[in-house]
Amino acid sequence: MAPAIALVDDDRNILTSVSIALQAEGFIVRVYSDGEAALKALTDNPPDLAVLDIKMPRLDGMELLRRLREKSALPVIFLTSKDDELDEALGLAMGADDYISKPFSQRLLIARIRAILRRAELRNAPEGAEGSPPPEKVVRGRLEMDPARYQVTWLGREVTLTVTEFMILEALAQRHGVVKTRDQLMDAAYQDDVYVDDRTIDSHIKRLRRKFRQLDPEFKAIETLYGVGYRFAEG
Repeated sequence: MAPAIALVDDDRNILTSVSIALQAEGFIVRVYSDGEAALKALTDNPPDLAVLDIKMPRLDGMELLRRLREKSALPVIFLTSKDDELDEALGLAMGADDYISKPFSQRLLIARIRAILRRAELRNAPEGAEGSPPPEKVVRGRLEMDPARYQVTWLGREVTLTVTEFMILEALAQRHGVVKTRDQLMDAAYQDDVYVDDRTIDSHIKRLRRKFRQLDPEFKAIETLYGVGYRFAEG
């Protein structure tokens, strides 16, 4: 059966345009115009993934996610206002799987939905399940990355990353010691027809460092080469 995607947004134009794009990709789409209307439906008949706007009347996306997380591990992507890092950080801390800033590319949203559904499927799959051989793990000193499950550990402890953060870190760690420009990291994390500015990559790097330093205050493996880019330098 095709995956079911719930869209929760008070912007009718977004609901209509994104619904059409998702249906064209074979998804089943359920739409809700506010968080309060969505809460009961998402709880009683959960979809496979929900896309939530943060700023909504009656019940905003943050409160909706908080209530969902009391009962469910439903994968969630947040739609946020451009440059609203506080909303992004709070949403991720509360258990959102990823976020996309408005205005956004529908192709990017679809790519993130597929990646998160794949991650959820693999995490729930039993060890040794049949299928194509999984991609090899990336091990760099104290870092271990499992691309099959989008899982990361540092010093043996799991680090929770969004799909976007994982892709950026993987691009750095695969070429240990090699400098990656912002353009190269954009290509790794986004489809090449989606434009993001330099500050977006810088924000992701800042968030990656913050997450690792919560586990290890001495974390310095992601180095900045000013005017050039970033590299992973863990020995």
